[in-house]
Amino acid sequence: MLTEYGPQAILSIISHLAFIALTWWALMAINFEKFLRANRVVQARVLYILLSIAIGSVVSNFFLDYLAWSQQLPLLLE
Repeated sequence: MLTEYGPQAILSIISHLAFIALTWWALMAINFEKFLRANRVVQARVLYILLSIAIGSVVSNFFLDYLAWSQQLPLLLE
């Protein structure tokens, strides 16, 4: 049972980082400059980082839940 935690932890870390990076890349396509005040570059970058983490984590959790549920489907037939 304990041997299953290692690969699951690695998969979770990689999934979260990949979806956060993908979200960062996708957010770069949006022109937020219209909504931000002038001379607030650092705050804008922090906002991009926080939005990337929030959206990427939610998507990653959905992906990992979906993966876990799909692996549990064969147990339904037992």
